[in-house]
Amino acid sequence: MKHFFLIMSVLIIAACSEDNVKPLISDTPAESEIPAHESWGSKVIFSNGGVLKAILYADHLRKYDEKKITLLEGVKIDFYDENKKTTTLTSLRGKVDDRTMDMFAYDSVLAVNDSGTVLTTDELMWRNSDKKILTDKFVSIRSKDEIIEGYGFLSDQQITNYVIFKITYSATLNDGE
Repeated sequence: MKHFFLIMSVLIIAACSEDNVKPLISDTPAESEIPAHESWGSKVIFSNGGVLKAILYADHLRKYDEKKITLLEGVKIDFYDENKKTTTLTSLRGKVDDRTMDMFAYDSVLAVNDSGTVLTTDELMWRNSDKKILTDKFVSIRSKDEIIEGYGFLSDQQITNYVIFKITYSATLNDGE
């Protein structure tokens, strides 16, 4: 019995030692969290049959193959129609769904077309399938003739034919306003 208490005491002391209590912690992130490609100061050209469609500029680009997304920071996109720049879109952040090639712009989104119409919002989607720009968030459109604000927006990528679904403010501008 004396040996039993001695053995139990040694086992208890050994089990409580600091080396056995600390778990091993890896500093390496999970493989799915590591981008497959990463670049800074990127320029990506989109074309169809040799015809220029858009140029994407990003301060920081991270492509995740498993998730099929590309994350962007410091985004600028120039859209083209018949090799003529029609619209420039900028945002602080963005995302591209690599399956559909749909692009999402977040944070301080600004789009300006070649006639000076300015769109501002917090979030915007460019849908690749039909080349439409849309959001369900608050938007403000200012052209040389009018200011329109509201919620929900659908437009061509040139921001010439657009609809705001729930208008909250509308004003017609006179010359010089």
